[in-house]
Amino acid sequence: MTESAGNKKEDCHAANGVKPGRNGMVKNHHHHHQYQKQEKVYHAACNGELYSRPFIESFEETPMLVAVLTYMGYGILTIFGYLRDFMREWKIEKCHIAREREEQKDFVPLYQDFENFYTRNLYMRIRDSWNRPICGVPGAKFDLVERSSNDYNWTFEYTGRVVKNVINLGSYNYLGFAENTGSCATAAGDVTVKFGVGVASTRQEMGNLDRHEELEKLVASFLGVESAMAFAMGFATNSMNIPAIAGKGCLILSDELNHASLVLGARLSGSTIRVFKHNNMQSLEKLLRDAIVHGQPRTHRPWKKILILVEGIYSMEGSIIRLPEVIALKKKYKAYLYLDEAHSIGALGPSGRGVVEYFGLDPKDVDIMMGTFTKSFGASGGYIGGRKDLIDYLRAHSHSAIYATSMSPPVLEQIITSMKCIMGEDGMTIGRSRIQRLAENTVYFRRRLREMGFIIYGNNDSPVVPMMLYMPAKIGAFGREMLKRNIGVVVVGFPATPIIESRARFCISAAHSKEMLDRALDVISEVGDLLQLKYSRHKVLPSLDRPFDETTYEENEE
Repeated sequence: MTESAGNKKEDCHAANGVKPGRNGMVKNHHHHHQYQKQEKVYHAACNGELYSRPFIESFEETPMLVAVLTYMGYGILTIFGYLRDFMREWKIEKCHIAREREEQKDFVPLYQDFENFYTRNLYMRIRDSWNRPICGVPGAKFDLVERSSNDYNWTFEYTGRVVKNVINLGSYNYLGFAENTGSCATAAGDVTVKFGVGVASTRQEMGNLDRHEELEKLVASFLGVESAMAFAMGFATNSMNIPAIAGKGCLILSDELNHASLVLGARLSGSTIRVFKHNNMQSLEKLLRDAIVHGQPRTHRPWKKILILVEGIYSMEGSIIRLPEVIALKKKYKAYLYLDEAHSIGALGPSGRGVVEYFGLDPKDVDIMMGTFTKSFGASGGYIGGRKDLIDYLRAHSHSAIYATSMSPPVLEQIITSMKCIMGEDGMTIGRSRIQRLAENTVYFRRRLREMGFIIYGNNDSPVVPMMLYMPAKIGAFGREMLKRNIGVVVVGFPATPIIESRARFCISAAHSKEMLDRALDVISEVGDLLQLKYSRHKVLPSLDRPFDETTYEENEE
């Protein structure tokens, strides 16, 4: 059952009842679980070749009947959408949509009417599932402002009631540092009194504080790189720095499920972009080989540089990048690697240093290490780490560094304090215990969902847990039923996901107690039975609860 990542890649593609197309391999295994024999297992052995630990992921194939019913659901909604548009045109139904002014009727429209078809006829039906206003700290629990709609979600009115103590399964608060008490909140408050809230300038002018310098040294030390640079906005860290690194005559190889900030940065760079299948090393190697053999189109000159863009944890899939293999390919074909650790920094690795530490790799093998402070650190902004000459170059050429206002002092202090806590530089073990608790909560939550019969995607160690809903009507229904039972969740549908892969996305936190998770799991099971969401065809036997530890991954070597 155990297979080496280095020696048996080609043996891991075929499976029955499991979708191999996402990453070129079928992966679903855990030492607690006993699956039906129809599911093939990918299990990376601890043989010191590429992986130092098992690599366990699952993407169960959509059941055929569910896929057919989902397509039928969207088809019926589309037909009724056209019918309602016809009724609006003839004033039979009241029209709430924005229209061009009569005096501008001969202008070229700002947007095509069909582009808004999905929004007005499908999205509006479940619009109440998003943009819910909270009125408290987004910790393990939060308070929610209740609202209602009398016109089918076109407008909302606040009822004046506050829903108290909603269990938060949607925020990226992985280590629980989004809090208004404790050392981080105290330090941020003290710095606000001393420095104020804003800096009112860019780093290159009058906005460079000593706290900015301290943060960048701390980030470099945390990552194990020569130098680092901090930015005030996580999205702009990608979208404004990739154009400074790559340009015309360069080739960018991008994972098909990369975040919008990476996609935008690649497009703004003017580089040639080619997309490889998600986490599929065969697809990536083919593109690399073709790039080396054929060079640039028409001229066939060698590419100025080849840049591979990947993420640590993919926020919609819950999958973890197969970094050892990516680094092996990067070295083989002399390409550069840009790693976005927005979701993995703080959430993976024994000491929270991200996917590089998770696989036991050398940070120097990653040319550009990017991450954000918005998730595990409970703040905002982003960073880039790497060689000193790279960071010096970005200070002079990055639009985000030159033109953007620098990070505010209280945000800086939140990051510095939380990072020192994670590193243990505060003289306490709170950071390490939170990392351990997050790992325990993640494994426990994923295991229980599988035992209940839900289809969940991603890696067993990923705190991002997508649970498949599929049908469009169940997107809104699941969010509403969960909120009725005081559980706040995020539901996601097309176009953010493939049309038949709508899902609920849970984000696990170290701030969640076992009692909270058990309560949430009971409610999920209840709503799952109500909406018939337990689609999995793989039987998982319930297992005895026990503490998570590193030996968990070594017990199934037989």
